[in-house]
Amino acid sequence: MMATASADPGLTYGMLDTSVLIDLGLYAQAHQTPDICAVSTIALAELAFGVAVAKTHAETVARSQAYATVKQLFDPIPFSLTCADVYGQLAALILDTGRSPRPRRFDLMMAAAAVDAGLPLYTANPDDFRGLESRVVIVPLSLRTSEDQMSPSIS
Repeated sequence: MMATASADPGLTYGMLDTSVLIDLGLYAQAHQTPDICAVSTIALAELAFGVAVAKTHAETVARSQAYATVKQLFDPIPFSLTCADVYGQLAALILDTGRSPRPRRFDLMMAAAAVDAGLPLYTANPDDFRGLESRVVIVPLSLRTSEDQMSPSIS
């Protein structure tokens, strides 16, 4: 599933952040994903990293299955030289907010790939992209119902 933003104006297009890819089936069932989805090679790297650092066998299996599914479904957009330039610009925007870009490196790279592709970025973690609104269209997603959001969860 490769996105080309100008192909059909009747469809929605977007790049999916790793936070969405982890629960892709749930977001798709909730009709929250764009009609045409794209992913960055950075998201695939983040998924592969998640497999490598899994703490239990069950976690390794689940993460490996998610990673394999994403690799099968998508032809990822590579991180290009233009993405590298945009990445630097986005890091500067984060610095302007008084936050460090270091813990947000993967997020900033995915945002740079979205900017380069001319796509909005769909994420379950919109706070990770706070400060980038002037350059990146962020589409926040949530699997929580309005009832869930009104009542505190008990852990």
